[in-house]
Amino acid sequence: MNKSIYEQTKAAISELCEIAKLKEGNIVVVGCSTSEVVGSKIGTNSNPDTAGEIFKALYDYTKSKGIFLAIQCCEHLNRAIITESKAVPFAERVNVVPQPKAGGSLATKAYTGFAEPVALEEIKADAGLDIGFTMIGMHLKKVAVPLRLENNRIGEATVLAARTRPKFIGGSRAVYDENSL
Repeated sequence: MNKSIYEQTKAAISELCEIAKLKEGNIVVVGCSTSEVVGSKIGTNSNPDTAGEIFKALYDYTKSKGIFLAIQCCEHLNRAIITESKAVPFAERVNVVPQPKAGGSLATKAYTGFAEPVALEEIKADAGLDIGFTMIGMHLKKVAVPLRLENNRIGEATVLAARTRPKFIGGSRAVYDENSL
């Protein structure tokens, strides 16, 4: 039996949050090509209905865990971020409203689905999902650790995942906190 886009997305985000050990207040960034999800080449077949299912699954899960969701726009908006104001109370905001063909369908859904949406040029997230090769790395904290998910497909798109960890500093005599690895 094939899982729905909603179910596939919920499985991927819940697996990421569990493996990455995300806690309340952490931020997870998601980039998504709905074109790839429906089996087309990235940037060629933006699909608002598919984006709606993906956003609902992501937001339902992250909100239930107290984790902030940040959605990456497409390259036409320089991969800007749409998130909730509470996630970034002191961040410098930019003025843009994403559209399906300028920002992407998922960012458009996020902008209308968040209680108080804000647009940012960048964010430093604790973990991330890349649905369809959207290149989220610029929005992760400095040391990203790739994760291999069992739930690595949403529709026809490949799902990549990463968590972050603090940098190691101090050289050969340093002692590291095992809980931060």
